[in-house]
Amino acid sequence: MLERKLVISILALIAGVFGIAVLLVQQNSPSLNSAPLVSEDTPLIRSYSPILGKEDAPVTIVEFFDPACEGCRAFHPVVKEILNQYPEHVRVIVRYATFHKGSKEAVAILEAARLQDLFEPVLEALLDAQPQWASHSVSNIDSAWAAAINAGLDEQKARIDVQSAEILQRIEQDQADVQTVQIQHTPTFFVDGRPQIKFGADSLREMVRLQVEAKK
Repeated sequence: MLERKLVISILALIAGVFGIAVLLVQQNSPSLNSAPLVSEDTPLIRSYSPILGKEDAPVTIVEFFDPACEGCRAFHPVVKEILNQYPEHVRVIVRYATFHKGSKEAVAILEAARLQDLFEPVLEALLDAQPQWASHSVSNIDSAWAAAINAGLDEQKARIDVQSAEILQRIEQDQADVQTVQIQHTPTFFVDGRPQIKFGADSLREMVRLQVEAKK
């Protein structure tokens, strides 16, 4: 009888310890529905970064993006689809990860276009023309310029702006942040500060859906 009581006491103690451990894990694990883990001027988000969508939207997607990346081009319709689905709830912050040949020059063109309020049209033009200017690790930046100019870019002004210290510093800062955040490939997505663990369009859509529902 004494041994039985001892066994029961030990089991009860183990169960109690296990329950406390589970509670502590739950309390310290980030919930998908908890407050967003995003703030400006960090390696994840910079105040100067381009924003697609409503600037004060409650759900933030951060995309580490390379304009010469085929995967980024393929994913861009998915990003636009999400923005169209949640126009009041989702914004996309674009961070540059210049992994490919010609990427830095293309990013400079995008930043020059932003100074002319033409970021999105030039972004679309560069992605549409990507096979012509960034195919199979071969860069033909003149074709990128041609695409941007066709989208309305003032070439004379942009040629000066791409050499500006401000744009060059932004590119350098983004590259430093890529290393800090340990971005290995593009596109890489974060939703309210949480990395996309399972890469894919459906995974990104689901992460966003859950966050939008949590913020309503």
